[in-house]
Amino acid sequence: MKKKPYDYSGFSLRRLNEPRFRHLLLLGGWIFYFTMYFITENLIPPEACHPIHCALDDMIPFNEFFVIFYVGWYALCFGTLAYTLFFNVEGFKQVQTYIIITQVIAMTCYVLYPSRQDLRPEVFERENFLTALMAFIYSFDTSTGVCPSLHVGYSLGILSTALKDRDFPPVGKVLLTVFVILICMAVCFVKQHSALDVLWALPMCLVAECLVFGKSYWKPRLRPAGV
Repeated sequence: MKKKPYDYSGFSLRRLNEPRFRHLLLLGGWIFYFTMYFITENLIPPEACHPIHCALDDMIPFNEFFVIFYVGWYALCFGTLAYTLFFNVEGFKQVQTYIIITQVIAMTCYVLYPSRQDLRPEVFERENFLTALMAFIYSFDTSTGVCPSLHVGYSLGILSTALKDRDFPPVGKVLLTVFVILICMAVCFVKQHSALDVLWALPMCLVAECLVFGKSYWKPRLRPAGV
């Protein structure tokens, strides 16, 4: 059965504090994020950042095919927030809160321990549409502020929320899981992140998981039957 869209009729900024529209305040988290992004990108020079590198990074070759999943991350984030905003407000609250928590943790790390990666290829072995797209991304997406990876953080937050949604079809959960795994791989294969950035995103997501779902999801399921 198709869900009916949430009723936003009569909305105005003056009504943001009303229970009916209060969840929209969570979108303010993006103001915090972009403000901090501007500050960290412009006030912390690359030479002041700590290089993030491990042996696994040297074993992972650049592969432009993964730019499809790297760019697909943007569609995943926007599509998820847009859909839940209109068709699953409770899901929107969960995933957006999860994102805000990862943003706060990541930005705190970027300020207290500025990071960068020096993994990008100087030249591409092949010239095609995908390498041209990757070069374009390199031109505006700097190699600083990388550990932990927010690409991974957002993706795992969206996946976690979807897996807990009983209305989300099982096939969709499988496909989304595969897609998120490919996104997490993509950040390394397009040389936007070190494998360590992916690894350190896991405890960040664990904190978000506990704060968002700890009481409402996990505890009831951990409680013995009949208690």
